[in-house]
Amino acid sequence: RSHPHVHKFSVETVQWYPHDTGMFTSSSFDKTLKIWDTNTLQPADVFHFEGTVYSHHMSPVATKHSLIAVGTKSPKVQLCDLKSGSCSHILQGHRQEVLAVSWSPRQEYVLATASADSRVKLWDVRRASGCLSTLDQHNGEKSKASSEAASTAHNGRVNGLCYTNDGLYLLTIGTDDRMRLWNSSTGENTLVNYGKVCNESRKGLKFATSCDCNPEFAFVPYDSTIAVYTIFTGELVTMLRGHYSTVDCCVFQPNFQELYSGSKDCTILAWIPALREPLPDDVSEKSLPQQHLNPAYEDAWSSSDDEG
Repeated sequence: RSHPHVHKFSVETVQWYPHDTGMFTSSSFDKTLKIWDTNTLQPADVFHFEGTVYSHHMSPVATKHSLIAVGTKSPKVQLCDLKSGSCSHILQGHRQEVLAVSWSPRQEYVLATASADSRVKLWDVRRASGCLSTLDQHNGEKSKASSEAASTAHNGRVNGLCYTNDGLYLLTIGTDDRMRLWNSSTGENTLVNYGKVCNESRKGLKFATSCDCNPEFAFVPYDSTIAVYTIFTGELVTMLRGHYSTVDCCVFQPNFQELYSGSKDCTILAWIPALREPLPDDVSEKSLPQQHLNPAYEDAWSSSDDEG
């Protein structure tokens, strides 16, 4: 807190520069986006906005541009150019504040944005003519008598966005307590039913998807727990319990298959999958008295003094 360049209000998003660890970015309710030099821990650049910054994102795959997408209290999506230091590029189409932004991990010019206006829009940032598509939860089947009723992704504020690792699908979360899975190339709602996905966040909800798992999972903050869903069947697999207060964010680390979660209880927890030894062919899983953990993951502590 004593650092001269500290953010003055809540920090909403932090991200490493995808191509090297010499730089990272942070954005805050203090209306700024800061580009940090890791070696000096000083801001190399600061972008100022008229309203609260809810979310920002740099493309993990871009080689031809260095744009940071920024969602703020304004309905205009801001694109800040790291190379020029300017923030002149603006995407117009939303009607209310932009709560979440995410670049496609598959196509470097495609950006998804989610807004309090119930809409999710996909953009090709090279096109000046507006967005590629606006996702429609009814897949075009609802009456088009009112253009106002058409093309909403949720029946509430859309405050969470996350692409699957391959970029083929996009998950969205809204304050209507629903999570939806979309085909990112056709914009079609796949109609996977996740049941009630409790979402009381008044700002952006930072959730995560797995990578190199079978099946693939979504990890969603749910009060003081993390709900784990299978992405393509909608099954609620488990609730991860360990925090004592509201969970704010989840991040998945594919190299170690680890999940990290941050909470208002001032802790960060690391979660690892419980590894089980393969069962012999002649033993059925049901006949085992308990989960057969790999001995390396069993509790090896002794409570007795004389056992050394």
